[in-house]
Parts: sequence; structure tokens; C-alpha cells
Amino acid sequence: MRQLIVQVPRGQGKKVLDIAKSLDGENLAQFEATGSEELLDLVLIHVSNQQVEKLLAKLEDIPKLHITLLPTGVMALSPPASQAPQQVKNVEERSPIEIFLGGLQSVGSWRGFLGYAAVAGFVVWIGLYTNTIYLLTAAMLIAPFAGPAMNVAIATARGDSQLLWRGILRYFAALAVTIAVAGMLSLIMRQNIATSLMIERSQISSVAVLLPLAAGAAGALNLVQSERSSLVSGAATGMLVAASLAPPAGIVGMASAIGRWDLVVSGLFLLLLQLLGINFTAALLFHFFGLSARGVRYKRGKRWLFPVALVFTVAAIASLLTWQFTSSPDLQRSTLAQRANAQIEEVVSQSPLVTLVEANVRFTHADIKGQNTLLCVVYVQRRKDAIASSEAIRFRLTQAIQNRLLQQNLNITPLIDVSVLELPTSN
Repeated sequence: MRQLIVQVPRGQGKKVLDIAKSLDGENLAQFEATGSEELLDLVLIHVSNQQVEKLLAKLEDIPKLHITLLPTGVMALSPPASQAPQQVKNVEERSPIEIFLGGLQSVGSWRGFLGYAAVAGFVVWIGLYTNTIYLLTAAMLIAPFAGPAMNVAIATARGDSQLLWRGILRYFAALAVTIAVAGMLSLIMRQNIATSLMIERSQISSVAVLLPLAAGAAGALNLVQSERSSLVSGAATGMLVAASLAPPAGIVGMASAIGRWDLVVSGLFLLLLQLLGINFTAALLFHFFGLSARGVRYKRGKRWLFPVALVFTVAAIASLLTWQFTSSPDLQRSTLAQRANAQIEEVVSQSPLVTLVEANVRFTHADIKGQNTLLCVVYVQRRKDAIASSEAIRFRLTQAIQNRLLQQNLNITPLIDVSVLELPTSN
């Protein structure tokens, strides 16, 4: 439920009260007041969230209308006292006008916005440079990417070209600052090689598109839901959005500084995929919850922009996914490593000589021209009835694993290291 304070010329207060009553307003009150230039009626109104936009539309014809909307939930209680639990538990989504105005209000100043982007670049660089993963989490909390990403989605749903371009500009400006800060720090510290965390975070899964789709849905739901109807904080959903943006931005900056263009390409791919995925699900949800091209106190939306922007977004996502699945293994390293691990477990399980202890499979950061090196370190334990030598077992398993992986046509060069472990001997 929302509280509104309506200021109208003296004599118009009763009309405002009647409109509020027609929309099931509660705890209504009217006061006589003196303004700076004339006598006024002040009307205090409490209406459900979904009635806010209807109320504003019906009040539009009143001359010299001033409205103060309190954007926080209130609990309007009325007799009988026994109905209090029922009166406060019906929490509705925010009205479309409130979602839109809230998005505009979150824009903030450029100085503070870019300052947070610079600090996020600094923190994400430290995390990637020192292989400290919890600092990446800290960077996700600081990074200001959620605001412009959500505003782009709101603009798409509203058909607002002005807000759309402003959101895109702020999004890429923040990314540019974060990338530049990470790159300059790598140059200052004379970084020469990619760290293990950079390599790990740059490896893309074939289901990478699902994270931005989930992030967009979570961000939209957080803006749509009333603050009292969700236990999920805005910081948590903002972090989810930033989780898909902050590390790739840092990797792009650092990789550019050391000339690792393969990492730059994977980072830029992720950044574009994230923005498009977030925009797709968030815009759909905003449209579902009532944001449209025309609304009370909002006239600049274009109806054609929503379907056009949505079609463009889908086409761009499809193009990126086509690129991803036709450029194996560069943009599917994480998934291919998992598939290779599964193949290794299957090969070892078929051997009568050993039992699998552990298999570690990863793409290395070695830059060997024309070779996508997949390093497979396999630990096996000899079975009690196995009589073959450790060297023979190692040779057989190495050949079997390499042949199996090459048969999968993964466009990789598997390098296998098999270690045969012996059971402890009793004295």
C-alpha cells in the first residue's frame, strides 16, 4: 500500500476524496492549508499499489495539482482490530509508474556512477591478480552495472528510445572505466602472464546464456515486487547482475594489457551476452507487469519499439550462440572439460586393472600455436588382482584415453598424465 499527499486549490479537496474512495482508498483525511500563493486543500490518501496509476490518471484533470508519492510500503489499519492481519498481508506489486520513476531516480550522478565503476575495476583486478576469489564477490557488490542494465530493460518495455540510449551509454561507460582501470593496473604492475583465476573465469560454458537470463528475471522481479513481499534484497539481485559482468570486464582489461587476445575475445563475448540476456528476460517481465508505451504522466513511449527491440535482442543472442557453438573449443572450454572428464571416468571404469581415484581436466594457459591443449591428470589405484606393471598400465590408459577423446571430435589436443597409485603394504 502506498501513501500519497495531494495538494489542490481550496475547494477541490472533496473531489480528490471522492476519487480516492472510488478506488478503495483507506484512512483518508483532508486538511486546509496555506500555500505560498493561495489557499490549499491537502488530502492524505492510502491506496493499494495497483491503484496508484489509476488514481493519478483520474486526478490529472484537476488544475494546479501537486502530488507527493511516498515510495515505501505503509500499513493502513482500520476497525475492526481483529482484521489487522488480513489488512496487512495482501501485498501487491508496484504500480508501473512507480517502477518507471524508480528506474529514472536510480540513474544518479555520473561522478558517483563512474567512481563506483573505477573502484570495482580496482577490486576485481586485485582479485584476479592475486587469485583471491572472494575479492571478485566484493567487486560484484561494488560494480554499478545493475542500474543501467535494468534501465535498458525498462526502456525496452516502455518503448522509450531516450532512456534506452541513455541506459546503453551508461552501461558501456561503466564497463569502459572498469576495463581501463584493470588494464592500467596490469601495465603499472608489469604483469606478463595470465593468472590461473583469469584462465578459470574466462572459460565459458555452453549454458553461459542461462546466467544473464536468470539475472534479468531476478532484477526485474526485485523492482516489481513491493519491498515487504520479498525476502531477497536489492543488493543480492544487483550482485547477481554484476556477477555476470564484473569479472569479464576485469579480464578484458588485464588480458589486453598482456596481449592475451583469446581471453579478450571470450570476455567481450560474455559482456555482450550478459547485456542481451538480462535485457530479454527483464523487458519481458516488465511488460508482463504492466509497463507499456503509454501511461499516466508518461507519453513519450513508442509502441513499435518494444517488439522491435525484443526481436533485435533475440537475433543478437542467437548470433552469439551460433558463434559460440561453431567456434569450438574457444567459447565452450568449461563444458568441453566436463565432457572430457566424463569420458575419462568411463574409460577407466572399463579397465580391469585399476580403479579411478581422481581426474583433473582443464585447458591450460600455454599459448601453443595451432593447439588447444587439454591437460588431463588422472590418478588411478591398482586393483589387487592386477599383475601388469605400473608402466604398462600407464601406457594402456594413456592410449585409451587419448583415443577416446580424439574420437569425440572436440578440436582439442589431449595431453594425458596417468599416475598409478599403490596400496600401502603391510609389514
